[in-house]
Amino acid sequence: QVQLVESGGGLVQAGGSLRLSCVASGRAFSRSAMGWFRQAPGKEREFVAAISWSGISTKYADSVKGRFTISRDNAKNAVYLQMNSLKFEDTAVYSCAAAPDGLGHEYKYWGQGTQVTVSS
Repeated sequence: QVQLVESGGGLVQAGGSLRLSCVASGRAFSRSAMGWFRQAPGKEREFVAAISWSGISTKYADSVKGRFTISRDNAKNAVYLQMNSLKFEDTAVYSCAAAPDGLGHEYKYWGQGTQVTVSS
């Protein structure tokens, strides 16, 4: 079992930055791939970024490449999403998720999400 709690969301002007954090409890965290997803009002949830358990491999949605960076600190049971050059269309609820079987496998555990609002 993995419990996930996100933080760091808020209101920011377009062009600004935010850093989201996701802290996990549970022994499976350090061997789980982690991902960030987002869901805007009236839209489907979409993939944003993912990182392997070792931190060596990362993946990004085309819409955030070059602007967002995912990282993790297994000693702190935490995964981060640094978001730079934010755009209005980045407004969404951002959730982290854990895939115990590794990158590319099912995300089995989800956090509640944190709201990110970008004003234009």
